[in-house]
Amino acid sequence: MTMNTNPSAIRVEYIEVDGKQIATDQEGYIQDLEQWSPGFAEGQAKKEGLAELTSEHWDVINLIRSHYEERGIQIEVRKMIKHFAEVWGKEHGNNRYLHDLFPMGGPQKQGNRIAGIRKTKGEH
Repeated sequence: MTMNTNPSAIRVEYIEVDGKQIATDQEGYIQDLEQWSPGFAEGQAKKEGLAELTSEHWDVINLIRSHYEERGIQIEVRKMIKHFAEVWGKEHGNNRYLHDLFPMGGPQKQGNRIAGIRKTKGEH
């Protein structure tokens, strides 16, 4: 289930990835889900002030993407927390740490933007 454009976009912006212009909406959500790549993730992260994506960022991005690909919906933050508490331990597997990794809206907003997943339904 893939939408090629975001019907709620009011302005289109672009991220350059390997010489190609990838369209996002005004908030940074990718317009064409099929155009996502690790290069897009790195470009969007830089645009949002994350100097580099660490292995922990990629763990979150990969979880977001795999959950979406398997189920067609975004993963809930509480499921992310439970997963990363098991993988990383309670010191890093918690809401505060996930928000430290993604300071511009946490894993549900900034994580989804960087992972190339649509805005959560009902999100403002």
